[in-house]
Amino acid sequence: MSSSPSTQEAARAKTPIPGPEVLVKWLRDMMLIREFEVRCMQAYQNKLAGGFLHVYNGQEAVAVGCIAALQSDDPVITAYRDHGHALARGMDPKIGMAELFGRIGGCAKGKGGSMHFFDVTNHMYGGHGIVGAQTPVGAGLAFATQYEDEVINKRPNSRVTLCFLGDGALNQGAFHEACNLAKVLNIPVIYVVENNQYAMGTAIDRCTSAADQLTKKALAYDMDAIEVDGMDVIKTYCDMKALVDDVRANPRPAFVDMKCYRYKGHSMSDPRKYRTHEEEQSYESQDPIDTLSKFMLKTGVLEEPAIKAMSKEVRTEIRAAVKWAEESPEPDISELYHDVYVEQWGPYTGTSFPQFMQDESKGGS
Repeated sequence: MSSSPSTQEAARAKTPIPGPEVLVKWLRDMMLIREFEVRCMQAYQNKLAGGFLHVYNGQEAVAVGCIAALQSDDPVITAYRDHGHALARGMDPKIGMAELFGRIGGCAKGKGGSMHFFDVTNHMYGGHGIVGAQTPVGAGLAFATQYEDEVINKRPNSRVTLCFLGDGALNQGAFHEACNLAKVLNIPVIYVVENNQYAMGTAIDRCTSAADQLTKKALAYDMDAIEVDGMDVIKTYCDMKALVDDVRANPRPAFVDMKCYRYKGHSMSDPRKYRTHEEEQSYESQDPIDTLSKFMLKTGVLEEPAIKAMSKEVRTEIRAAVKWAEESPEPDISELYHDVYVEQWGPYTGTSFPQFMQDESKGGS
């Protein structure tokens, strides 16, 4: 069921705004993501990076605010517009840039590229290139962590999975199958729909039912659902923190309509002719980085010189990441044969391949 505005506001009111140190970190994280994306676009245009590129400019508050509401061991999974989530989860920008450049020092050894950032150390499980395909995997991650907690370790559930998807993915069958199974099993997964109002170049009201209130989608699965202002990192955090804590204590799936806007095209080949200049200007006036900066200036957390110094520091860090990536070696041709098959049969048994698979690999019947 959808949460009423009054219920959501009450839950948000119980979540205190973090102190100055956290707010400063959020501002820096959003600046870092924005600058990373700017340099990614430059690298792509200069043919230093290949494949596809989908940047996150404008949506930084979503990744930063949502991930701030998590524990360090909560799984995160997303689609192909994944740089912001990886950086917010703690990936070193050098590692991310090297992946974009196809270098061995990248997070997937240069094999995944922009759409397949992956950082198991920080519990960030992709980066998935097929629209909506990550949603069943998100359910699987939540099932696995809950099973490990409750069945193997005989303790209450301790983790929540965040599964990010775009509004276009709502129309994929895999998403609906995942929601149904998640509710049947009552597993702790939150589906965060980054509703930037366009599925590639198609406006949401031209391709998706209940476009004006996506939380209605959750009614079919009897899931709790909330609507969040994804252009404001503080509001995003407060709403998500209340929901994450509730789902952790009372395991079940939930749905979030995260209202946001991407400032660039769907990908680098998108000229954005389907949007008006006035519409883009309207959302640019709500820039999440500017919104937090103004709040910090108003409340005395930071002064203008400190914000400018932070921005300069971030630019220097990302320039260094680009240089490191350019100087990193390319993968050896032998890497084609690595990471093809799993080399461990299970996380709990510690065993290798079952005997029948070993026999078949040796030509057995």
